[in-house]
Amino acid sequence: MACTACNSANDDKPMPPIWQNPQVITSVLSGLLLTIGFIGSFFGFSTTTALILYVLAITIGGWYFIKEGLAELWYEKEIGIELLMAIAAITAGLLGEWAEAAMLVFLYSISEAAEGYTEERTRNAIKKLMNLAPKTALLIQGNKEVEIPANELQVGDSFIVKPGEAIATDGKILAGHSSVNQAPVTGESIPVEKNVGDTVFAATLNGEGALTIQVTKTTANNTLTRIIQLVKEAQKNKGNSQRFIERFGRIYSPIILLVGVFLATLPPLLFSQNWADWIMRATVFIVAAAPCALVISIPITLVAAIGTASRNGILIKGGVHLENLAKIQVITLDKTGTLTQGKPQISQIITLNNYSEKQILSIAATLESRSQHPLANAITQEAKKQQLQLLTIENFQSLTGAGAKGNIINEKGSLETFYIGSPSLFAKMNVDITPLKAEITRLQKIGNTVILLGSAQQLYALIAVIDPLRDNARDTVHNLRLAGIKKIVMLTGDNQLAAHAIAKQAGIDDVYAELKPEDKKNQIEILTQQYGATAMVGDGVNDAPALAAAHVGIAMGAAGTDVALETADVALMSDDLSRLPYLIQFSHRNWRVIQQNLILSALVISLLIVGAISGLLTLPLAVLAHEISEFIVIGSGLRMLKT
Repeated sequence: MACTACNSANDDKPMPPIWQNPQVITSVLSGLLLTIGFIGSFFGFSTTTALILYVLAITIGGWYFIKEGLAELWYEKEIGIELLMAIAAITAGLLGEWAEAAMLVFLYSISEAAEGYTEERTRNAIKKLMNLAPKTALLIQGNKEVEIPANELQVGDSFIVKPGEAIATDGKILAGHSSVNQAPVTGESIPVEKNVGDTVFAATLNGEGALTIQVTKTTANNTLTRIIQLVKEAQKNKGNSQRFIERFGRIYSPIILLVGVFLATLPPLLFSQNWADWIMRATVFIVAAAPCALVISIPITLVAAIGTASRNGILIKGGVHLENLAKIQVITLDKTGTLTQGKPQISQIITLNNYSEKQILSIAATLESRSQHPLANAITQEAKKQQLQLLTIENFQSLTGAGAKGNIINEKGSLETFYIGSPSLFAKMNVDITPLKAEITRLQKIGNTVILLGSAQQLYALIAVIDPLRDNARDTVHNLRLAGIKKIVMLTGDNQLAAHAIAKQAGIDDVYAELKPEDKKNQIEILTQQYGATAMVGDGVNDAPALAAAHVGIAMGAAGTDVALETADVALMSDDLSRLPYLIQFSHRNWRVIQQNLILSALVISLLIVGAISGLLTLPLAVLAHEISEFIVIGSGLRMLKT
């Protein structure tokens, strides 16, 4: 239904004003012709003149939906709602009820036009974000500043953003300090302080300070452009309920037409009833039973919901994921960077075997510079802070879920294989960790992650890293329970003691620690079997297997992270854990609206069918009631535009 709206939604051209919409124009003309014919018949118009006006009203008003119905029958071999309405109008006309036929066409065409325009507006709402990004940028060329079109910026270029201006594309701050309003991308209502080295996104609004920014992504593939593209794709992806309704419609519409034929022919043939009376009842029945409101109730709701979520910094990659969120019973959360602040810091270094703290830090930073693990950043940043030089490394190898190793020239000038990782890594290599066991336990009990550095024969140091719990983590866990989540679980590769220390602070139900990526995936599958639909919340990179295995995979802080945007079903663009309860509540609200629309549509259709078969309902009343119910359902679905 309303395929023309769907096609136009894929077009990147600006949406025309309503008075330039072809469907609206033909509907209005149809209504005018109907009105002139109806009024004219009371003021002396001949029967022929009135008939010509009514036929013109039917032809012009039905141009789009009759053509669409015939095309669907010819090319797809399917009987759709449009064909039902066309048959009903033609049948009414052949029975001499041309005014009723013209009224049917007018009301249906105006509802089609209004529905298409409403859906198009809903789909186009996200495109307005594109207008937030400036069309020009102040490029630095040598000692000059040159204004150029923003789409000509290349990776590596530097440009200036003055106070109060929007940022042209993604980049890294080279100079300056300012607060940046990131609401268009992350949904954060409070501006974020930005300093040298920080990342900024296209269309975000610079605050009080001038910034010099180096381009990291062109306007063609920056974060905002990718979000908009993903939202467009998401709005095309149907939910399970929408697919069911469409399958139902493909079976239902032919049955309605067949019942209409039986209704028109059997009573006159078998019981000698009046042919004209029963053909008209059959016509009213076809109009009354057409599932327009039923078919539109779900897509309009999903499109509105996905658009609203995206404007609030939540990217939902399809209606099916939004529906699945409403079924979630268990939420599993990664620890580092999800429950914790994601800004780990070194809390203590214990050196052994005559190594100095600086030597240890330099070797550890060299190894961790090749790692993507969040805790590695704490070591590399501390080395940078102390202005330590990285060493030459060969044959680096990541040991998934355990640590890393690499060949580094030691203080004696010889090449040595260094290992960095968890205590269990060294225990498996039969390295004696007994001298540090008590200290390891003490540090882990207070929430530290302990990293050991050494060779295959001995230990050289203990590095304790702590990543504090997010300030709002405990409130988030509490609010998730209020939102209907039955069980909240932590899945982490960290040690048992540190994991339980963080979980206790956050109020987590269960903890599964010392897990490798494949272990997290397996645990998701176990929890799903035990408790039902399970969601996984992680960073979208290390947790990719678990995100894929979960009923719904949710990436935290995904703005600017390509892998997170690609792997997760849902991406929270900001690094704000409190968006999780909102997301669950939002999904429940969406599902309630869908259910309400389905019940309302089914109830109206049932009542209209009874009225049509019993003869209590005339064609104009059936058409009017049918279209009013469709407008009510559209209005109900558009409630999801509200945040």
